[in-house]
Amino acid sequence: MELCLRTAFTVQCVLGIILSLSGFGFVESLGINYGQVGNDLPPPNKVLQLLKSLKVTKTRIYDTNPDILTAFAGSGVEIIVTVENNMLATLMDPQQALQWVTTRIKPYFPVTKITGIAVGNEVFTGDDMLLVDNLVPAMVSIQQALTQLGLQQHIQVSTPSSLAVLANSYPPSEGMFVPELTTIMTQLLQFLSTTKSPFWINAYPYFAYKDSPDKISLDYALFNPNSGMIDPHTNMHYDNMLYAQVDAVIFAMARLGFGGIEVRVSETGWSSKGDLNEVGATPQNAAVYNRNLLKRQMTGEGTPLRPKMRLEVYVFALFNEDMKPGPTSERNYGFYKPDGTMVYNVGLAALSTSTTPSASISLTSMATKRERTGCQQHVACWIFVCMMAIAI
Repeated sequence: MELCLRTAFTVQCVLGIILSLSGFGFVESLGINYGQVGNDLPPPNKVLQLLKSLKVTKTRIYDTNPDILTAFAGSGVEIIVTVENNMLATLMDPQQALQWVTTRIKPYFPVTKITGIAVGNEVFTGDDMLLVDNLVPAMVSIQQALTQLGLQQHIQVSTPSSLAVLANSYPPSEGMFVPELTTIMTQLLQFLSTTKSPFWINAYPYFAYKDSPDKISLDYALFNPNSGMIDPHTNMHYDNMLYAQVDAVIFAMARLGFGGIEVRVSETGWSSKGDLNEVGATPQNAAVYNRNLLKRQMTGEGTPLRPKMRLEVYVFALFNEDMKPGPTSERNYGFYKPDGTMVYNVGLAALSTSTTPSASISLTSMATKRERTGCQQHVACWIFVCMMAIAI
């Protein structure tokens, strides 16, 4: 263990020197979702320490927990906060929205680096059409409130959707939204286009593999080496499912006349434990999926449709949430257990506990649309090799 720690720490120092000499710096980092539906989770200040030890500078919470927003003040960690679904009807009212932003956001900004407001979560997935109808009006009211308070240039407003918004996602070029959502989706995309906000998608190759393990290659779902697939209409090659899912969303938006909106992955991950019928939910698969995803993120790559635009991804999740309802998989997406011990190592850190010094690898990646130089490519290769060494 001591040898592993010394090796990991040495690699981290070498990486820091290489990045400094190359001018790479800590440009961007992968985000991690910080859910709180767990028993005896560490207090927010300890969570902040954990994120810092992992060199993670972006996170998303599923409310506007004042304890978290206070604890993260001055940390530089970017936070996306969430408006709970049951608040949408209230926040349609511009005055209520102004009151919400004034009390939930303004007191903490900019000392706490709030960069986004997720209005609801997977609103289109359920059968509550009233909730669907309330979504865009609530987003408009919140945007107006931000503008009134002079915060609109700093905080983006969007809403995370599940892949269930797509009627078709294969091949990616045939991606299209569910016809019944065309009207509301057009309104949403018009809002995002006007405010220059991203379309957030919760994309889980795990679900697709779990539902059709006999039809979907596990290696394709896990980012492992595989032959992949060629989109017959674009001739684009896809070697993993996540990128195919993202591009399907981009094509679906283009079909409605909104091809220029950025797509960001607000959630993705792989469960480390499931019920008997939840095929593929193992610690091994979860570690491989997230480890391979991190390697891709460190190179700053985009999808085949947008290869020069770095795909921003938030992994789900930091902790297992043992109080969540539903199947076993729902409670087992975390890198860490509620007590802070690691479920599996994806290369985020060689070790990160309360009793021993932590040694971590930064999740640096290239800035959006930044051109790669020959020197930077060599640096990326060094990072990849070092990360592989630690993972092994």
